[in-house]
Amino acid sequence: MGFFRLDPMMIKLIITVLLATFLPAKGGFVPFFEWLTTAAIALLFFMHGAKLSRDKIIAGSSHWRLHLWILFSTFVIFPILGLLLVWWHPVDVAPEIYTGFIYLCILPATVQSSIAFTSMAGGNVAAAVCSASASSLLGVFISPLLVNLVMNVHSGMPGNGVEQIGKIMLQLLVPFLLGHFSRRWIAGWVEKHRSLIGKTDQTSILLVVYSAFSEAVVNGIWHQVGISTLAWIVAGSVLLLSVVLVINVVAARAFGFSRPDEITILFCGSKKSLANGVPMANILFPASTVGIIVLPLMVFHQVQLMACSFIAQRYKKSHQQRAETDQPLQPAPARK
Repeated sequence: MGFFRLDPMMIKLIITVLLATFLPAKGGFVPFFEWLTTAAIALLFFMHGAKLSRDKIIAGSSHWRLHLWILFSTFVIFPILGLLLVWWHPVDVAPEIYTGFIYLCILPATVQSSIAFTSMAGGNVAAAVCSASASSLLGVFISPLLVNLVMNVHSGMPGNGVEQIGKIMLQLLVPFLLGHFSRRWIAGWVEKHRSLIGKTDQTSILLVVYSAFSEAVVNGIWHQVGISTLAWIVAGSVLLLSVVLVINVVAARAFGFSRPDEITILFCGSKKSLANGVPMANILFPASTVGIIVLPLMVFHQVQLMACSFIAQRYKKSHQQRAETDQPLQPAPARK
């Protein structure tokens, strides 16, 4: 039953969307929430930078073949699959939904959950830390460029990639670097208050989601998104994740990676970051479209957590069974 349990963050996201639906920010509250959202995003990435340990990155950085494949999966295979999904266009839904699928496909990998699942399954944790962190940092530059490269730009959609990168660097990368370089002074406090920082992360994301969906509700998002559309988003997310997982497992075994490295590739190369995606969408897209565009990302986030939790548990059980099988038999006690 644990496989079907909703992630607590997903429950909070649903509550936030409902709040924005019935009590959207209007009038004078809009600029207030815009300012609050900007400050929350800066704090979010400052904390991400403060949590990043250089020692762990250095420890896992030598495995270049593994990192290269994970980056290839994240920024090449995923976008190609997103474009194929749009080309296939199996269901007639609002164009912004397909834009949302492409957008989630160009995002970097998650950091915390990729490492957590890799650790649970018995993978190469040091390499996971390095690869997920590199993906998150490179995504600041690569994702906005891919937005302009792979999306059809029309009716106010993203335009100047260089300008967007500048905005993203100012709002995301600069706070991240400030947090990372201040680790020498705040590392102890960060380690001691990890749970508080986790709550800060969640609060920041929820603020961005509330602001985005308030704008979307005012612009009639629920006239474009019904039950059938939500069902297609779930089905599309399951299909997309399944294909990527299969590709990564087949590639890991074909290229002769060890079992711990295979686990790292599986979890770091198949996940997309909600923490990076929602704030970045706030910068890349017009405010009126952000809510509907991040909807596939929010659903995919839940699907990937459920699927990866199940897979990690299977790897863990398999590892335990192997350990029990390989354990030498204890000699019988000598008779007196």
